Amino acid sequence: MTVHELSRTDARRIAVRAQLLDAVRPEGLLEVVRGLSLLQIDPTAAIAPNADLVAWSRLGSAYAPAELTAALEKRSLLELQAMIRPAEDLALYRAEMAEWPERGTPSSWREYHRTWVAANDACRKDILARLGAEGPLPSRALPDTCAKPWRSSGWTDNRNVTKLLELMVQRGEVAVAGRSGGDRLWDLAERVYPDTPPVPVEEALRVRDERRLRALGIARARGPECQVEPADVREAGEEAVVEGVRGKWRVDPAQLGRSFEGRTALLSPLDRLVHDRKRTTELFEYEYQLEMYKPAAKRRWGYFALPILYGDRLVGKLDATADRRAGVLTVHAIHEDVPFEAAVRHEVGQEIADLARWLDLELVLPH
Repeated sequence: MTVHELSRTDARRIAVRAQLLDAVRPEGLLEVVRGLSLLQIDPTAAIAPNADLVAWSRLGSAYAPAELTAALEKRSLLELQAMIRPAEDLALYRAEMAEWPERGTPSSWREYHRTWVAANDACRKDILARLGAEGPLPSRALPDTCAKPWRSSGWTDNRNVTKLLELMVQRGEVAVAGRSGGDRLWDLAERVYPDTPPVPVEEALRVRDERRLRALGIARARGPECQVEPADVREAGEEAVVEGVRGKWRVDPAQLGRSFEGRTALLSPLDRLVHDRKRTTELFEYEYQLEMYKPAAKRRWGYFALPILYGDRLVGKLDATADRRAGVLTVHAIHEDVPFEAAVRHEVGQEIADLARWLDLELVLPH
Protein backbone atom coordinates (compact mmCIF):
# COMPACT_ATOMS: atom_id res chain seq x y z
CA MET A 1 0.00 0.00 0.00
CA THR A 2 1.31 3.46 -0.90
CA VAL A 3 2.39 5.69 1.97
CA HIS A 4 1.99 9.33 0.97
CA GLU A 5 5.04 11.47 1.70
CA LEU A 6 4.06 15.01 2.63
CA SER A 7 6.03 18.10 3.55
CA ARG A 8 4.86 20.15 6.52
CA THR A 9 3.60 22.72 4.03
CA ASP A 10 1.55 20.04 2.26
CA ALA A 11 0.10 18.85 5.58
CA ARG A 12 -0.75 22.36 6.74
CA ARG A 13 -2.49 23.22 3.49
CA ILE A 14 -4.52 20.03 3.63
CA ALA A 15 -5.58 20.86 7.20
CA VAL A 16 -6.47 24.47 6.39
CA ARG A 17 -8.42 23.60 3.24
CA ALA A 18 -10.30 20.76 4.98
CA GLN A 19 -11.37 23.21 7.69
CA LEU A 20 -12.82 25.58 5.07
CA LEU A 21 -10.25 28.25 5.90
CA ASP A 22 -8.65 28.70 2.49
CA ALA A 23 -9.58 31.44 0.03
CA VAL A 24 -12.68 29.60 -1.25
CA ARG A 25 -15.29 30.47 1.34
CA PRO A 26 -18.32 28.21 1.83
CA GLU A 27 -21.70 29.51 0.72
CA GLY A 28 -23.69 29.22 3.93
CA LEU A 29 -24.02 27.92 7.46
CA LEU A 30 -25.28 24.44 6.59
CA GLU A 31 -22.34 23.95 4.22
CA VAL A 32 -20.02 24.97 7.05
CA VAL A 33 -21.50 22.57 9.60
CA ARG A 34 -21.66 19.69 7.13
CA GLY A 35 -18.07 20.35 6.09
CA LEU A 36 -16.75 20.60 9.65
CA SER A 37 -19.15 17.88 10.89
CA LEU A 38 -19.81 19.90 14.07
CA LEU A 39 -19.81 23.24 15.85
CA GLN A 40 -18.76 23.05 19.48
CA ILE A 41 -20.96 24.85 22.00
CA ASP A 42 -19.12 26.69 24.76
CA PRO A 43 -20.49 29.32 27.14
CA THR A 44 -17.39 31.55 27.05
CA ALA A 45 -18.10 34.66 25.02
CA ALA A 46 -15.16 37.00 25.56
CA ILE A 47 -15.53 37.77 21.85
CA ALA A 48 -18.58 35.77 20.78
CA PRO A 49 -19.99 32.29 21.48
CA ASN A 50 -17.69 29.66 20.02
CA ALA A 51 -20.18 28.26 17.48
CA ASP A 52 -20.80 31.74 16.06
CA LEU A 53 -17.10 32.66 16.05
CA VAL A 54 -16.20 29.49 14.14
CA ALA A 55 -18.96 30.18 11.60
CA TRP A 56 -17.79 33.81 11.20
CA SER A 57 -14.20 32.65 10.59
CA ARG A 58 -15.48 30.72 7.57
CA LEU A 59 -18.27 32.97 6.29
CA GLY A 60 -17.16 36.47 7.28
CA SER A 61 -19.41 39.29 8.46
CA ALA A 62 -22.21 38.19 6.12
CA TYR A 63 -22.94 35.49 8.71
CA ALA A 64 -25.58 36.37 11.33
CA PRO A 65 -25.97 34.37 14.57
CA ALA A 66 -29.72 34.40 13.93
CA GLU A 67 -29.03 31.91 11.13
CA LEU A 68 -27.82 29.36 13.66
CA THR A 69 -30.82 29.99 15.90
CA ALA A 70 -33.16 29.51 12.95
CA ALA A 71 -31.45 26.31 11.79
CA LEU A 72 -31.77 24.85 15.29
CA GLU A 73 -35.42 25.85 15.47
CA LYS A 74 -36.10 24.25 12.07
CA ARG A 75 -34.09 21.22 13.21
CA SER A 76 -31.87 21.16 10.13
CA LEU A 77 -29.17 21.30 12.83
CA LEU A 78 -29.37 19.52 16.18
CA GLU A 79 -27.60 19.90 19.50
CA LEU A 80 -26.08 16.64 20.72
CA GLN A 81 -23.71 16.47 23.70
CA ALA A 82 -22.61 20.12 23.44
CA MET A 83 -22.03 19.81 19.70
CA ILE A 84 -24.20 21.18 16.91
CA ARG A 85 -24.43 18.61 14.13
CA PRO A 86 -26.37 18.20 10.87
CA ALA A 87 -29.72 16.58 11.62
CA GLU A 88 -29.04 13.80 9.13
CA ASP A 89 -25.99 12.71 11.16
CA LEU A 90 -28.16 11.65 14.10
CA ALA A 91 -28.60 8.24 12.44
CA LEU A 92 -24.88 7.68 13.07
CA TYR A 93 -25.41 7.89 16.86
CA ARG A 94 -28.73 6.16 17.51
CA ALA A 95 -27.47 2.57 17.52
CA GLU A 96 -24.72 3.56 19.95
CA MET A 97 -27.34 5.19 22.18
CA ALA A 98 -29.20 1.89 22.30
CA GLU A 99 -25.97 0.17 23.41
CA TRP A 100 -25.34 2.55 26.33
CA PRO A 101 -23.09 2.79 28.49
CA GLU A 102 -21.22 5.01 26.08
CA ARG A 103 -18.15 4.02 24.09
CA GLY A 104 -14.97 6.09 24.05
CA THR A 105 -14.99 6.60 27.82
CA PRO A 106 -12.64 4.76 30.20
CA SER A 107 -14.27 1.56 31.47
CA SER A 108 -14.23 2.70 35.10
CA TRP A 109 -16.36 5.72 34.17
CA ARG A 110 -18.70 3.61 32.05
CA GLU A 111 -19.35 1.36 35.03
CA TYR A 112 -19.85 4.32 37.38
CA HIS A 113 -22.32 5.89 34.94
CA ARG A 114 -24.23 2.62 34.60
CA THR A 115 -24.55 2.01 38.34
CA TRP A 116 -25.36 5.67 39.12
CA VAL A 117 -28.18 5.81 36.56
CA ALA A 118 -29.53 2.48 37.84
CA ALA A 119 -29.51 3.79 41.43
CA ASN A 120 -31.53 6.81 40.28
CA ASP A 121 -33.95 5.01 38.00
CA ALA A 122 -36.95 6.47 39.84
CA CYS A 123 -35.71 10.02 39.18
CA ARG A 124 -35.08 9.15 35.53
CA LYS A 125 -38.69 7.99 35.21
CA ASP A 126 -39.93 11.13 37.00
CA ILE A 127 -38.05 13.30 34.48
CA LEU A 128 -39.47 11.37 31.52
CA ALA A 129 -42.99 11.70 32.91
CA ARG A 130 -42.66 15.44 33.52
CA LEU A 131 -41.23 16.08 30.05
CA GLY A 132 -43.89 13.88 28.50
CA ALA A 133 -46.61 15.96 30.14
CA GLU A 134 -45.10 19.46 30.02
CA GLY A 135 -41.84 19.64 27.99
CA PRO A 136 -39.78 21.36 26.74
CA LEU A 137 -38.47 22.49 30.15
CA PRO A 138 -35.23 23.82 31.65
CA SER A 139 -33.42 21.51 34.05
CA ARG A 140 -34.40 23.62 37.08
CA ALA A 141 -38.07 22.80 36.39
CA LEU A 142 -37.42 19.06 36.61
CA PRO A 143 -37.65 17.05 39.85
CA ASP A 144 -34.49 16.02 41.69
CA THR A 145 -35.57 12.78 43.31
CA CYS A 146 -32.14 11.17 42.98
CA ALA A 147 -31.46 8.59 45.69
CA LYS A 148 -27.71 8.77 45.08
CA PRO A 149 -26.13 12.21 44.47
CA TRP A 150 -23.58 12.75 41.72
CA ARG A 151 -20.11 13.19 43.17
CA SER A 152 -17.41 15.15 41.39
CA SER A 153 -14.47 17.36 42.26
CA GLY A 154 -15.69 19.80 39.60
CA TRP A 155 -18.71 22.04 39.07
CA THR A 156 -21.07 19.09 38.47
CA ASP A 157 -20.87 17.92 42.11
CA ASN A 158 -24.42 17.26 43.35
CA ARG A 159 -25.90 18.63 40.10
CA ASN A 160 -27.95 15.51 39.86
CA VAL A 161 -30.59 16.50 37.32
CA THR A 162 -28.06 18.10 34.96
CA LYS A 163 -25.84 15.02 35.01
CA LEU A 164 -28.75 12.62 34.70
CA LEU A 165 -30.09 14.53 31.69
CA GLU A 166 -26.69 14.38 29.99
CA LEU A 167 -26.55 10.62 30.48
CA MET A 168 -30.15 10.30 29.29
CA VAL A 169 -29.05 12.09 26.10
CA GLN A 170 -26.43 9.39 25.65
CA ARG A 171 -29.17 6.80 26.15
CA GLY A 172 -31.30 8.45 23.46
CA GLU A 173 -34.14 9.25 25.89
CA VAL A 174 -34.07 13.06 26.01
CA ALA A 175 -32.71 15.80 23.77
CA VAL A 176 -32.10 19.52 23.77
CA ALA A 177 -35.16 21.02 22.11
CA GLY A 178 -33.97 24.62 22.15
CA ARG A 179 -32.66 27.33 24.45
CA SER A 180 -34.15 30.10 26.52
CA GLY A 181 -31.41 32.61 27.19
CA GLY A 182 -28.49 30.47 28.22
CA ASP A 183 -30.65 27.61 29.51
CA ARG A 184 -31.10 24.40 27.59
CA LEU A 185 -34.70 23.29 27.14
CA TRP A 186 -35.18 19.53 27.42
CA ASP A 187 -37.79 17.31 25.82
CA LEU A 188 -38.36 13.67 24.95
CA ALA A 189 -35.93 12.65 22.21
CA GLU A 190 -38.76 11.22 20.12
CA ARG A 191 -40.24 14.72 19.81
CA VAL A 192 -36.92 16.32 18.77
CA TYR A 193 -35.00 13.84 16.66
CA PRO A 194 -35.92 12.91 13.09
CA ASP A 195 -37.47 9.48 12.73
CA THR A 196 -34.64 7.90 10.76
CA PRO A 197 -33.41 4.32 11.14
CA PRO A 198 -30.12 3.92 13.01
CA VAL A 199 -26.95 2.97 11.16
CA PRO A 200 -25.41 -0.17 12.76
CA VAL A 201 -22.73 0.73 15.30
CA GLU A 202 -19.59 -0.47 13.50
CA GLU A 203 -20.68 1.07 10.20
CA ALA A 204 -21.62 4.31 11.99
CA LEU A 205 -18.22 4.50 13.69
CA ARG A 206 -16.51 3.98 10.33
CA VAL A 207 -18.56 6.74 8.68
CA ARG A 208 -17.92 9.08 11.62
CA ASP A 209 -14.17 8.45 11.31
CA GLU A 210 -14.36 9.22 7.58
CA ARG A 211 -16.29 12.45 8.19
CA ARG A 212 -13.89 13.50 10.92
CA LEU A 213 -10.92 12.93 8.61
CA ARG A 214 -12.68 14.83 5.82
CA ALA A 215 -13.08 17.76 8.23
CA LEU A 216 -9.51 17.59 9.56
CA GLY A 217 -7.75 16.62 6.32
CA ILE A 218 -4.94 14.89 8.18
CA ALA A 219 -4.98 13.24 11.60
CA ARG A 220 -3.47 10.46 13.67
CA ALA A 221 -5.01 7.01 13.45
CA ARG A 222 -4.90 6.61 17.23
CA GLY A 223 -4.96 9.12 20.07
CA PRO A 224 -5.91 9.44 23.72
CA GLU A 225 -9.47 8.47 24.65
CA CYS A 226 -11.69 11.52 24.41
CA GLN A 227 -15.35 11.93 25.22
CA VAL A 228 -17.83 13.23 22.63
CA GLU A 229 -15.50 13.93 19.69
CA PRO A 230 -12.18 12.08 19.30
CA ALA A 231 -9.18 13.64 17.58
CA ASP A 232 -8.16 10.41 15.84
CA VAL A 233 -9.65 8.63 12.83
CA ARG A 234 -8.67 4.94 13.13
CA GLU A 235 -8.40 3.42 9.61
CA ALA A 236 -10.11 6.19 7.64
CA GLY A 237 -8.27 7.60 4.64
CA GLU A 238 -4.79 6.57 3.56
CA GLU A 239 -1.47 6.34 5.34
CA ALA A 240 0.97 9.25 5.20
CA VAL A 241 4.19 10.52 6.73
CA VAL A 242 5.04 14.17 7.24
CA GLU A 243 8.60 15.34 6.74
CA GLY A 244 10.21 16.29 10.05
CA VAL A 245 7.37 14.81 12.16
CA ARG A 246 7.56 11.42 13.82
CA GLY A 247 5.05 8.67 13.25
CA LYS A 248 2.33 7.84 10.76
CA TRP A 249 -0.74 9.87 9.82
CA ARG A 250 -3.99 9.26 7.97
CA VAL A 251 -4.79 11.66 5.15
CA ASP A 252 -7.99 12.30 3.22
CA PRO A 253 -7.06 11.24 -0.34
CA ALA A 254 -9.53 13.78 -1.77
CA GLN A 255 -7.20 16.51 -0.48
CA LEU A 256 -4.05 15.26 -2.21
CA GLY A 257 -2.62 17.13 -5.18
CA ARG A 258 -4.97 20.08 -4.96
CA SER A 259 -3.90 23.68 -5.46
CA PHE A 260 -3.98 26.02 -2.49
CA GLU A 261 -4.83 29.69 -2.10
CA GLY A 262 -4.81 30.95 1.46
CA ARG A 263 -6.32 33.89 3.29
CA THR A 264 -6.19 35.50 6.71
CA ALA A 265 -8.47 34.32 9.51
CA LEU A 266 -8.94 34.89 13.23
CA LEU A 267 -9.77 31.64 14.99
CA SER A 268 -11.57 30.69 18.17
CA PRO A 269 -9.24 28.97 20.66
CA LEU A 270 -11.65 26.01 20.35
CA ASP A 271 -11.49 25.97 16.54
CA ARG A 272 -10.86 22.45 15.23
CA LEU A 273 -7.82 23.63 13.28
CA VAL A 274 -6.05 24.23 16.61
CA HIS A 275 -8.15 22.15 19.01
CA ASP A 276 -5.60 19.31 19.14
CA ARG A 277 -2.64 21.26 20.54
CA LYS A 278 -0.14 18.43 19.86
CA ARG A 279 -1.15 18.26 16.20
CA THR A 280 -0.96 22.06 16.01
CA THR A 281 2.60 21.98 17.34
CA GLU A 282 3.66 19.15 15.03
CA LEU A 283 2.21 20.49 11.79
CA PHE A 284 2.20 24.27 12.32
CA GLU A 285 5.13 24.59 14.76
CA TYR A 286 2.83 26.87 16.71
CA GLU A 287 2.67 27.21 20.47
CA TYR A 288 -0.69 27.97 22.02
CA GLN A 289 -2.55 27.60 25.31
CA LEU A 290 -5.96 28.85 26.31
CA GLU A 291 -5.09 31.08 29.27
CA MET A 292 -8.51 32.00 30.64
CA TYR A 293 -7.94 29.72 33.64
CA LYS A 294 -4.55 31.26 34.47
CA PRO A 295 -4.07 34.23 36.81
CA ALA A 296 -3.83 37.42 34.76
CA ALA A 297 -0.19 37.98 35.74
CA LYS A 298 0.81 34.60 34.29
CA ARG A 299 -0.84 35.01 30.89
CA ARG A 300 1.45 35.39 27.89
CA TRP A 301 -1.15 36.13 25.22
CA GLY A 302 -4.41 37.02 26.95
CA TYR A 303 -7.61 35.70 28.50
CA PHE A 304 -9.12 34.43 25.23
CA ALA A 305 -6.44 35.08 22.60
CA LEU A 306 -7.47 34.26 19.03
CA PRO A 307 -4.94 32.34 16.90
CA ILE A 308 -4.12 34.24 13.70
CA LEU A 309 -3.98 32.25 10.45
CA TYR A 310 -2.17 33.71 7.45
CA GLY A 311 -2.21 31.43 4.43
CA ASP A 312 -0.99 28.06 5.69
CA ARG A 313 0.79 29.42 8.78
CA LEU A 314 -0.36 30.33 12.27
CA VAL A 315 1.53 33.57 12.79
CA GLY A 316 0.33 35.15 16.05
CA LYS A 317 -2.41 35.75 18.60
CA LEU A 318 -5.00 38.49 18.97
CA ASP A 319 -5.77 39.55 22.54
CA ALA A 320 -9.13 41.31 22.38
CA THR A 321 -12.33 41.65 24.40
CA ALA A 322 -15.86 42.49 23.28
CA ASP A 323 -17.64 44.82 25.73
CA ARG A 324 -21.21 44.90 24.52
CA ARG A 325 -22.43 47.30 27.18
CA ALA A 326 -19.80 49.85 26.21
CA GLY A 327 -20.24 49.02 22.52
CA VAL A 328 -16.53 48.43 21.86
CA LEU A 329 -14.16 45.70 20.72
CA THR A 330 -10.94 46.48 22.54
CA VAL A 331 -7.71 45.11 21.09
CA HIS A 332 -5.26 44.79 23.97
CA ALA A 333 -2.38 43.39 21.90
CA ILE A 334 -1.46 41.67 18.66
CA HIS A 335 1.23 39.12 19.46
CA GLU A 336 3.48 38.40 16.46
CA ASP A 337 5.18 35.00 16.59
CA VAL A 338 7.59 36.41 14.04
CA PRO A 339 7.63 40.08 12.99
CA PHE A 340 4.76 40.72 10.55
CA GLU A 341 5.60 41.93 7.09
CA ALA A 342 3.54 44.86 5.83
CA ALA A 343 1.15 42.61 3.87
CA VAL A 344 0.50 40.42 6.90
CA ARG A 345 -0.08 43.42 9.16
CA HIS A 346 -2.51 44.93 6.64
CA GLU A 347 -4.56 41.74 6.20
CA VAL A 348 -4.67 41.03 9.93
CA GLY A 349 -5.89 44.60 10.46
CA GLN A 350 -8.59 44.09 7.83
CA GLU A 351 -9.76 40.90 9.55
CA ILE A 352 -9.89 42.62 12.96
CA ALA A 353 -11.95 45.42 11.41
CA ASP A 354 -14.32 42.84 9.93
CA LEU A 355 -14.66 41.19 13.34
CA ALA A 356 -15.69 44.52 14.89
CA ARG A 357 -18.12 45.15 12.02
CA TRP A 358 -19.68 41.71 12.47
CA LEU A 359 -20.04 42.28 16.22
CA ASP A 360 -21.44 45.77 15.53
CA LEU A 361 -18.90 47.24 17.93
CA GLU A 362 -16.57 50.21 17.72
CA LEU A 363 -12.97 49.08 17.28
CA VAL A 364 -10.51 50.36 19.89
CA LEU A 365 -6.88 49.66 18.98
CA PRO A 366 -3.89 49.79 21.37
CA HIS A 367 -2.00 53.09 21.48
